[in-house]
Amino acid sequence: MDGGNNLQPMHGLDELEMQGRMTWIEARHGWVAAPDDVVEALSKDGFEECKRETTSSRQDLQPAGGVWQGVNPGTGSVASMVWVNQPRRTRALVFIAIDGESRQDRAFSSRERDPYMDDGGEG
Repeated sequence: MDGGNNLQPMHGLDELEMQGRMTWIEARHGWVAAPDDVVEALSKDGFEECKRETTSSRQDLQPAGGVWQGVNPGTGSVASMVWVNQPRRTRALVFIAIDGESRQDRAFSSRERDPYMDDGGEG
């Protein structure tokens, strides 16, 4: 139910995160998610696939990872995703960028934008 008063509507990536299907791993500076789920979420946000490649350098011939790029024809924005499959895990380590800006967990990214937030304050 959208009242039209939000500046930014709910995005597919936000939905994935809220559903627990995309989890930020600060130690790895990336997300754990199923790459196909991320592609579907980006598609919901208007990105159309223009490149998708996988690598199969592992001995078991399973893809070691891949890259996906999409363009939103309405806005001209570019989304990029690189993923690395993790052995014996169903979800991959995923790195997402929109227009060259890394998509990070908001709690961590806001802290990283202002490293002095906790310093020098009166107590």
